[in-house]
Amino acid sequence: MHFLCARPTRSAVLKDDVAMSVNIHESWKEHLKDEFAQPYFKALTEFVKNEYATHTCYPKGRDIFAAFDRSPFDKTQVVIIGQDPYHGPDQANGLCFSVKDGIPHPPSLVNIFKELEADIGKPYPKSGNLEAWADQGVLLLNATLTVRANQAGSHQNKGWEIFTDAVIKKLSEKKEGLVFLLWGGFAKKKAALIDKHKHYVLTSGHPSPLSANRGYWFGNKHFSKANEILAQNGKPPINW
Repeated sequence: MHFLCARPTRSAVLKDDVAMSVNIHESWKEHLKDEFAQPYFKALTEFVKNEYATHTCYPKGRDIFAAFDRSPFDKTQVVIIGQDPYHGPDQANGLCFSVKDGIPHPPSLVNIFKELEADIGKPYPKSGNLEAWADQGVLLLNATLTVRANQAGSHQNKGWEIFTDAVIKKLSEKKEGLVFLLWGGFAKKKAALIDKHKHYVLTSGHPSPLSANRGYWFGNKHFSKANEILAQNGKPPINW
């Protein structure tokens, strides 16, 4: 068995050499079951199990699929795409750009909150945990779902990108009226996977200081624009 056991619960266990609880909502299992059976995903599973058995990796095993667990397929309304998890201790919680409660905000998240405050007037929050966004149907998807401690990008090109590209394609194919927020060059490339006749794609620079300080991030108003689009389509706005 791989990451996901065919059981009628939301929890699954990654067995063999690593005892790792993995949570993913049942709605995603149904839509992605063919992907889980692909040879590349089986190889990816073995790679991740070995990495977690022999190195410190993030996020915790149970949080690898947190984006899918907190934002069920049918409830997903907005998609934000990141690159890979934070690689520092206790930062990553399985949601792109998000950190656990009590963890200092990384620079990109600081700029996200600054833009949010300027855009809709929401006060800068104490916690950098974005679970409340995910619970409202914001899929906070990293292209790569795992990483070695202190080694950014260490799990790239192992199969995760194939999987998450398939997720984007599945969303584009099966749903309508999604709002995709693509921040930075990496995320913008994912626009090629999205049917723009069915969905809305908003792009801007990345919230990292390098991009933001050059004027490519601040003022994009993506949070208010996303809510305007949702309202136009009869959907409730996101309480950012």
